[in-house]
Amino acid sequence: MKTFILKWNQLSLVKQIFMGIIVGIILALSIPNATGITIFGSLFVSSLKAVAPLLVLLLVMTAISKHKKGHQTNMKSILALYGLSTFLAGLTAVIASFLFPVSLSLVKGAEDLTPPDGIVEVLKSLLFNVVDNPVNALMNANYIGILTWAILLGVALRNAHDSTKNLLANFSDALSQIVKWVINLAPLGIMGLVFDTITTNGLSSLLDYGKLLLVLIGCMLFIAFIVNPLIVYLNIRRNPYPLVFSCLKESGITAFFTRSSAANIPINMRLCEKMELDTDTYSVSIPLGATINMAGAAVTISVLTLAAVHTLGIEVDFGTALILSILSAVSAAGASGVTGGSLLLIPLACSIFGIPNDIAIQVVGVGFIIGVLQDSFETALNSSSDVLFTATAEYAKKRKEGKEYMIKV
Repeated sequence: MKTFILKWNQLSLVKQIFMGIIVGIILALSIPNATGITIFGSLFVSSLKAVAPLLVLLLVMTAISKHKKGHQTNMKSILALYGLSTFLAGLTAVIASFLFPVSLSLVKGAEDLTPPDGIVEVLKSLLFNVVDNPVNALMNANYIGILTWAILLGVALRNAHDSTKNLLANFSDALSQIVKWVINLAPLGIMGLVFDTITTNGLSSLLDYGKLLLVLIGCMLFIAFIVNPLIVYLNIRRNPYPLVFSCLKESGITAFFTRSSAANIPINMRLCEKMELDTDTYSVSIPLGATINMAGAAVTISVLTLAAVHTLGIEVDFGTALILSILSAVSAAGASGVTGGSLLLIPLACSIFGIPNDIAIQVVGVGFIIGVLQDSFETALNSSSDVLFTATAEYAKKRKEGKEYMIKV
């Protein structure tokens, strides 16, 4: 047993996770009634979600309180990259939906949902999240509210005594250590999640929506392997794929199975630390990206909205399609970083084509049917690109300053 544990610890986390995936598949196919296995997945995701809000609060607070004047962060560049990627994702989805039109067999099953009435309501909700009670923000994992309070408290503590700042740093380090312990259990957690996905949902119910899934997943893969690498190359002028593959491998895989950008925050924090990125930057950009960097959500909103448009035979001109690209990008930024968060924004996008809310809700129902794969790919794209663009902005800054740098992957 000691030999096994020693050899196991010598494997990289990614290899351990792949082994967890294989074991999960084998167990799901051989003993599908052993539902107790699913508890490992639930505990893993719950642990990540539990530690993430406190981790973000303390990391950001500590980084800002210790921030030295003259030390520049890359937040403006990162925000620009987040926005550009999300808009291009929406535009790609619109183009793909015209090239490969999909019609839906509308279903019921989402009648009790209450989607927002318009973009003003989405932005209003985002604004109220900013001024949320700090305790409430922590309890509900409202990362916009957590970031706001962390920044305000960090700024207020900049003139505090060094002992106070060191105490914050010690608490931050302690939470980071807890995160490392939780992440070391990822193979076991992923095994439980894979088992649960296969035994609960299966793939037979997805066959009728094969073409829709191909368009959705095809767009997300195009963004991940073509659009995002192009954005990275234009900024760092180096081969982007080692960085892209590293982010997809070490962040995208866990995000695929947890299906929550919020739960993947600790994973991304650890990856940024491994890449030796600036703590002052990534402690803010990663939790912020989990809230507003939603290229996958923009794809989902655009594709499903235009599927409804094609189903109803509505003619769409280029101007309206462009508006949909912008609207899907803005709406996606307001989508919550939880499972299925983007689906409730589909009625909002449908409204610009005059599609009634009762039909739009049926489209949301279709989204939940295919949600097993749709949401997994969406979260993998969203979360892995948080690290990708944080690293890109830092490397681009060093390139402009003429500094030598090595891309750590």
